[in-house]
Amino acid sequence: MSLIKWNEPTKLMGKRNWVENFFAETDDFLKNWNWDMKVDVPAINVKEEKDAFLIDVAAPGMKREDFKVEVDRGVLIISATTEEKKEEKTDTFRRQEFSYRDFRRSFWLPENIMADQIAAQYENGILKLKIPKMENVPEKAKTIKVV
Repeated sequence: MSLIKWNEPTKLMGKRNWVENFFAETDDFLKNWNWDMKVDVPAINVKEEKDAFLIDVAAPGMKREDFKVEVDRGVLIISATTEEKKEEKTDTFRRQEFSYRDFRRSFWLPENIMADQIAAQYENGILKLKIPKMENVPEKAKTIKVV
């Protein structure tokens, strides 16, 4: 079972390459992509192991307090916001600069994960998530006999 479900296979065709198709996100980000626009979205690596999915998010220069990781109705949402301010004063002038950086990535989770046991750790510019799998996957459909 894959980490990312895509319910609309006809939308996989178009300008995107196979990597973008494989990691198709739930957001409309890729569907409405402006190919001339430069957007700062961190790279994400997904690895499936026997007992868990591992996700690495490349986000250098951020702090662990900047991140928000949540699961809402089967969707894993990874977001972060950071603000940087610089101020320089002299007798003749004052210069003040500030910048904001934020991103949001979201992924459909498969049914065989334990959402309440997801662990996140940030070190050396990489946010690492471990999403444990269930040993016994619940049945998808069950037929009930009418008597």
